[in-house]
Amino acid sequence: MGLADLHIHSIFSHDGTATVPSILERARQLGLDIIAITDHDVIRGSLLAAELAPQYGVHVIPGVEITTAEGDVLALSVRKLIPAGLSLMETLLRVGDQGGFCIAPHPVSDGPRMHSLGAYTIRRALCDRDAARILIGVETYNAMLIDRSSNDAAWVLAERCDVAQTGSSDAHVVDAVGLGATIFPGHTPEQLVAALWAGATRVQKGSEWGAAHVLGSWAAHYLLRNMKGITLQREAAPAWESA
Repeated sequence: MGLADLHIHSIFSHDGTATVPSILERARQLGLDIIAITDHDVIRGSLLAAELAPQYGVHVIPGVEITTAEGDVLALSVRKLIPAGLSLMETLLRVGDQGGFCIAPHPVSDGPRMHSLGAYTIRRALCDRDAARILIGVETYNAMLIDRSSNDAAWVLAERCDVAQTGSSDAHVVDAVGLGATIFPGHTPEQLVAALWAGATRVQKGSEWGAAHVLGSWAAHYLLRNMKGITLQREAAPAWESA
């Protein structure tokens, strides 16, 4: 069985603290088969990870966490940035145009700084034939949620909608990578996507961090990031990024 963490943030996110190489090295150490770096409305870090991945023996699915008008969505297997602020339906269709797929992250969560899709919005999208071919998974375990009950609500939603379930870390610090993961038959991205389509994925939960640990770890790493000026790495757009 393979392991994938499809929701990770790097320093290319406004609130991320981990460099791309450090994330890849952490994934290698943990034995993750697949990761996706899904920064907020920025795709540079994900494309860099895909470029560096062979050095670490880890598969990378290029992705981004897109801020839609109705809430955040993970767009995966995309290489061109989709603008923020579009409707969920328009966003899904644009992801589909690139041959990609989507997962609803931390659905129904209304915690601090969360911008999540609601249950009604997800159900409505899944009732549309075109959208349902793209929105193929719901994140039913998010390791960094302060409100753990949201994970339970997400599980109920996925069960009622009969859609694939994923577990993810939503890591904003390198030590959190892999605290949530998706188990699937096989080890390749193609096998993962096939498992999502078939609803054959399972959730793996790592050690759970309390609210103080989640917030304290992030604050310490974020302060260190700014002290070191790591954010400067986000300023220059590499040649391989296209709008």
